[in-house]
Amino acid sequence: MRTRLALTALAMATAVTAGLAAPATAAGPDPVRQDLETLVRSGEAPGALASVKDAHGKFRTYTAGVGDRDTQAKVPRDGQVRIGSVTKTFTAVTVLQLVREGEISLEGHVEDYLPGVVRGESIDGRAITVRQLLQHTSGLPDFEDDVTDDILERRYLSPRDSLDIALTHKAVFEPGTKWSYSNTNYLVAGLIVQKVTGRPLPEVIAQRILKPTGLRHTYFPAPGETTLREHHPRGYREDSPGAPLRDVTEIDPSAAWAAGAMVSTPSDLNRFYSALLKGDLLAEPQLKEMLTSVPIKTGEDRYGMGLGIMKVRLSKDCVVWGHSGGIPGYGTWAGATEDGRAASVAMTREPTTSEAVAHLEGVVDAALCRR
Repeated sequence: MRTRLALTALAMATAVTAGLAAPATAAGPDPVRQDLETLVRSGEAPGALASVKDAHGKFRTYTAGVGDRDTQAKVPRDGQVRIGSVTKTFTAVTVLQLVREGEISLEGHVEDYLPGVVRGESIDGRAITVRQLLQHTSGLPDFEDDVTDDILERRYLSPRDSLDIALTHKAVFEPGTKWSYSNTNYLVAGLIVQKVTGRPLPEVIAQRILKPTGLRHTYFPAPGETTLREHHPRGYREDSPGAPLRDVTEIDPSAAWAAGAMVSTPSDLNRFYSALLKGDLLAEPQLKEMLTSVPIKTGEDRYGMGLGIMKVRLSKDCVVWGHSGGIPGYGTWAGATEDGRAASVAMTREPTTSEAVAHLEGVVDAALCRR
């Protein structure tokens, strides 16, 4: 769930094995390979994997480090990982498709869809719009820190359970006056989707996004599902600074739900973001709304937040649209450029340092901007 507003970095080196489909070129070493190895050698995670898609639809896959610290098995190429807050883009696309169909209005209020549900200290669903949910300008308090133990201890929480936890806190600010990242926004957005469609959110996302886009290795875990379905690297966590890493591959991500529960592969994420920016998933008016961003930090244009998607200016002439995410065991950053190229990178530990974020962002920069 946790988003560090850039990427996630990697490493915790044991051995660096970069298994690439793309070798170094005559012009020199592959910069993506170099940056992925640097990420692992930095000591942030045991392993990392990445996928790059060029404008012609050709994919390259990369791995570095180890996929299992106990067996020293290699990181599986294009393995499944928990994508954390990258889930939010899937949720936002679903909402915007329903906007196109007239079922939801971006200017409609939460109360219009969920009467009486969003209430708390200085919190009132009658004052919060759907747009504010998707853009993190609602002022709703975040629930993430309250549910980490539930996730790690494999306790199932329904979306309403997580929302009730969030609503024990007071509002962060008056709706529409500031920006502040909150996973609670996407719990509410997911509940709105279920209310207007009459179907479970995972089913709606599968029918509207996963199947049409051919994302065969991407899914929303079923209630109580704690394992990953296909080949995957193990995920790790440091419970306190300096503590040994422990394996947290098997968790219950239900508390994160529409904000961060999904599983995918780097190549599937490249397909998703490429299709999104190409206009395959949203009509032009809704895609334009999605890509209209507000600054994440006042006075700085490096990062902006659209509707479920981040605008990241990696260099003067290179802008990437995507999302980062972290959940116990994994950190991910995925995105694409408007000319059809895409890159996704994952590490086998939730990013907890600015150095980790910088390393992950560096991999995407190497893939999409350093040409």
